[in-house]
Amino acid sequence: MAAQIYKEKRFNDYREIINHSAETFKDKAAFQIKVKGKEGYRYVSYEEARDLYYALCAEFIQRGFKGKKIAVTGKNSCEWSLCYLAAATVGCVVPIDKEVSAEDAVAFMKSAECVALFGDKKYVDAIQEKGYDAEYHDFSFVWERNLKISEEMKDEIDSIPLPKDECQILIFTSGTTGSSKGVCLSQGAVCANIYSTVQVVKITPKDKTLSLLPLHHTYECTLNFLLLFSKGACITYCDGLTKIKKNLLEYNPTILVVVPVILKMLSKQIKKGVAASCPKRYAKLFEEHTLGYAMRRTPLPLRLLIKRSIRKQLGGDMRLFIVGAAAVEPHLIEDFDAIGIEILQGYGLTECAPLVAGNCDFYMNVNSAGKVMPGNEMKIIEPNDEGVGEIVTRGENLMLGYYRDKEATDAVFQDGWFKTGDLGYIDEDGWLYIRGRLKNVIVTPNGKNVYPEELEERLGDYSEIAEAIVIEGRTRNGETSVKAKIVANLDELKEKFADLDVSDAEAVKEKIKMIVDEINDKIPDYKRIRIIEVVKELEKTTTAKIKRYGKNAE
Repeated sequence: MAAQIYKEKRFNDYREIINHSAETFKDKAAFQIKVKGKEGYRYVSYEEARDLYYALCAEFIQRGFKGKKIAVTGKNSCEWSLCYLAAATVGCVVPIDKEVSAEDAVAFMKSAECVALFGDKKYVDAIQEKGYDAEYHDFSFVWERNLKISEEMKDEIDSIPLPKDECQILIFTSGTTGSSKGVCLSQGAVCANIYSTVQVVKITPKDKTLSLLPLHHTYECTLNFLLLFSKGACITYCDGLTKIKKNLLEYNPTILVVVPVILKMLSKQIKKGVAASCPKRYAKLFEEHTLGYAMRRTPLPLRLLIKRSIRKQLGGDMRLFIVGAAAVEPHLIEDFDAIGIEILQGYGLTECAPLVAGNCDFYMNVNSAGKVMPGNEMKIIEPNDEGVGEIVTRGENLMLGYYRDKEATDAVFQDGWFKTGDLGYIDEDGWLYIRGRLKNVIVTPNGKNVYPEELEERLGDYSEIAEAIVIEGRTRNGETSVKAKIVANLDELKEKFADLDVSDAEAVKEKIKMIVDEINDKIPDYKRIRIIEVVKELEKTTTAKIKRYGKNAE
């Protein structure tokens, strides 16, 4: 717990946030949107955003969506945000990853019994072709609304109950029906997380963000949309990861919510630029060492020039990076500190809406994921001799449970504490140190979660594959990657490829690779299997289950 906290307003639901912001920041821009095909921007004020929200709520009610599940998909946008807010108010919003296949999106919608889908035309059309019985609308729907609604309708919207014990946000955490989990969150849980965060991280109406990470994740949605919206900040949207530098110069943001891989990319680009432009006698410093190390060994006048130049490349006003989803290398925090930009790293999960612990304005430790957030509790259970055990937490930000899965829900709750499945330890001063995953999940360098069971299920659909296990692997440069160890069904391969010499290991591997490539084409890039190892057998337990340890995990 912080020794000091900011005194901030607490909200119970999204409707309170929207009305408060519209009243407090009335004419200020909530969203700055690039106009397609034209130069310039459209600015959506907080008052206009509120009116659009109520108009969408009214439309949803009139279409019979009240109390129903409503899916939202597509690129980050003002339209996505408004549809999300309205859907979560009228019924339950189901944010769907735009990167999942249309088949998986339909599976999620069927599982949730969604009555409608809103999104970018590209994704809506692809999903609609799969034939699920629901209403489909592209985001142009948002701007077609008649903003004038009756007082009776507004009263009806304002009277919709939003209790903390009912699911208003349903987030699927995996990409296949067989192993997917639906996380049920209330608006109260998300608002509790926002309240915890604003008590220790100062956000003001002067702030502006560039939204980079997918909004269907609670990390981006809670911290870089809803939280900023509650504080009167301005939200802009990135045109794509390859356009970050260009967008930084266009929008001049003050805050970025990122994953470590983005910090690495920016640091690398900055170092390369400085090395190419600074005097030759100092260029080698930036080529061979970290940015922070090189800056400390550069004369003050040159250091100030470099710092000014770098900050200009980042838009000129950048002050804060919030980073999560994967561990941050301490030197990256020091790198950006050297140019006057603070990095606050934290730890969280979708089930916690999402933040559990973090660094903040009042305490900082570059080696730690932070301290428990205000209003929450955190401890370690079943620690080993080194104090490392499973991280558990409790607080108002916790999920209600997994969607229609009492067994899975009961397995992660113990006397009100949520078992995160992550390993770590807490030192005597309350700093949390993450030491690995208790679960099987693989965390890629960009902070994405890959669930092995999902990929194993897909591999198992092919008769040419007898057995498979998906584990964490390492690329040649040492980065985390997805690896599959596969036992080929030689009889099936021989039947399918009559000219195949099954004694030729490389030829067999080539055929297996064709199957893996076919699977990879159907899933998001971050989930793709990058390393393939064809083995003769996999070790099993006495109950014939494939072991996830020992030689199988090598």
